Amino acid sequence: MKSIFVGPLAAALICAAAPAAMAQTASDADAAFHATTLSISAYGEVKALPDKATITLGVQTSAPTAAQAMADNAARMNQVVAALRKQGLADKDIQTSNLSLSAQYEYEQNKPPRLTGYQASNDVTITVNDLKRLGPAIDAVTAAGVNQINGIGFGIKDPQAAEDQARLKAVQALQAKAQLYAGAAGYRVGRLVNLSEGGGGQPVPYAPKMLTFSAARAAPTPVEAGELTIRADVSGLYELTR
Repeated sequence: MKSIFVGPLAAALICAAAPAAMAQTASDADAAFHATTLSISAYGEVKALPDKATITLGVQTSAPTAAQAMADNAARMNQVVAALRKQGLADKDIQTSNLSLSAQYEYEQNKPPRLTGYQASNDVTITVNDLKRLGPAIDAVTAAGVNQINGIGFGIKDPQAAEDQARLKAVQALQAKAQLYAGAAGYRVGRLVNLSEGGGGQPVPYAPKMLTFSAARAAPTPVEAGELTIRADVSGLYELTR
């Protein structure tokens, strides 16, 4: 069995090296602690024209029995889906978003509730990828039996380019703000220590405009898409120098 002997000189060198390393680490941490930094946030926005829309359409029916309410609802909803397909919507763009059945009661003072029938509801959320088809599609489903239209949201099929443009504007605004604050405080902007995007770095969501339509409107239904605002939020940490 081999044994290792550490002489007094070697031991002294090891003991001397450890405090030196610890001192260097402490010195680095102390320098970082005493650094002058600037933490700021900024945003960038761009405007873009929407090229798709989502809208929720519903059929609500009432009948004395639950079975009849559901049967009537199914018949009318089948007509609605057929009308959507006739308007050129693909099956992947038609999705059931709500299906419910509830008992209806009449309430009178000093009397127990009286069952008057049942109400069935069936909603579908559709995506229209050609905005020119949106108005005619609304008119077609209204004629087919839709009596509930909850709202509409406009969006962009491929928002990547607009999102990236908003990000560039956000970083430019961040740099300009850093220069402004640093100059006002008598400093110069040094290095960028950290840069982060709001929302965990995920693509910036666009905010759809919400409208409400009445099924009683006369055809053709006017739909104005307007434009969307796409926004990117960023935060940065800068080191400042004299």
